[in-house]
Amino acid sequence: MDQALHSVAELNQKLDLLTSQVQYLTEQAQTAERERQARAELMRDVMPIANDAFRITVEQLEEVQEYVDLGDLLRLLKRLLRNGRNLEKILDQLGGLGRLVKGKTVAIKINMTGDPNTRLGYLPAGRTYWTHPQNVGAMIHLLGKAGAGRIRVLEGAMSWPDSLEEFMLRASWDIRPLFSAAPKVELVNTNLPYKGSRPYTRFKVPNGGHLFSAYDLNTAYDECDVLVSMTKMKEHAIAGVTLSMKNSFGITPCTIYGGRSGVDEPLPIPYGGRQEIVHNGQRQPPKSALPEINPKSPRQPGYRVPRCVADLVAARPVHLAIVEGIESMAGGEGPWSRGARPCSPGVMIAGTNVVTVDAVGMAVLGFDPMADRGAPPFEGCDSTLRLAEELGVGTRDLKQIEVIGTPIEQAKFDIRAVPGGVPPGERRRAFPG
Repeated sequence: MDQALHSVAELNQKLDLLTSQVQYLTEQAQTAERERQARAELMRDVMPIANDAFRITVEQLEEVQEYVDLGDLLRLLKRLLRNGRNLEKILDQLGGLGRLVKGKTVAIKINMTGDPNTRLGYLPAGRTYWTHPQNVGAMIHLLGKAGAGRIRVLEGAMSWPDSLEEFMLRASWDIRPLFSAAPKVELVNTNLPYKGSRPYTRFKVPNGGHLFSAYDLNTAYDECDVLVSMTKMKEHAIAGVTLSMKNSFGITPCTIYGGRSGVDEPLPIPYGGRQEIVHNGQRQPPKSALPEINPKSPRQPGYRVPRCVADLVAARPVHLAIVEGIESMAGGEGPWSRGARPCSPGVMIAGTNVVTVDAVGMAVLGFDPMADRGAPPFEGCDSTLRLAEELGVGTRDLKQIEVIGTPIEQAKFDIRAVPGGVPPGERRRAFPG
């Protein structure tokens, strides 16, 4: 009898132990299922661009998911979403995108100046001198969300005869999220002739123009209803600063305004940058385009480049200008500028007029928007803001500009005070672009 009781007690102990083990395994299974459901829910709810990036991440982590905490994935996802939230907030303050883009073809002019492999130190170009790819994806998503009928990303990539897709791939961009961020997304290299019967369209400069009375541009700029400019907040070795207006310098096709371009007609592909014709005025563009207004005007880049930029923003108006200075660089427009170094102004500016946006941007960087040649940042050039103002594009007078959101004084970042620079007169531009 005692032996029987002992056997029952021993059995009960084993059953209790087994029950505990089953309960533990059940709890682990329930926890794993909750995490799986949480992952699935996240993938359903996030914006398409983040959704795509998150899906790729989850696929790559599938084999080690038991070692990956959901919090790690959440932190990754938050980084992907942050840019979209910043953009959406600032655009909501301007009245929202819907009224501007619904049902329309929208072009986003980004800035990828230089070649696809140049970096400032070890930092990706998007963190220093290019439009950041996450901002591009976030903007595409917000345009799609606002009802844009078609979205085109445009840039005159300095890599010939590559498509913009190929240029981005060579720069290590993952372009899949761009195409999945919204329906009907296209990428166009505007340094090449536009496909079709009308490769170029002539844009006349209102009020006569400063350098040229009209510019022949890729027809993609004519086929868009709304033009968005997205670029970095930087200094510029020739133009003093490069904000939203200077981004339009890159809309001139190098098949017409680039070195070694044709005498009578545009080249089928470009062979050089814009120094020969635009910067230095050593020759005129092909006869198919209009010659400059005054061939006897100064042949100095600090005179010519600001006038060309002012002409372009008047001829092909920008409807929404976004200047990103979360991270950027000081000392010039690219790593080739002497004294170039990274910085983090921590600001983003948006507006519907390029001159007013650039005036605010100059003030944030510690400059006077009313300054002109001889005063910072225009020590060696004329003010693009004044020249665009003369063409009726907008005002640079801060007293006439309504600033919504963070006051300028609170957002100020003295870009000239970033350690490691050289005086403006000692800077030199070594990259042909």
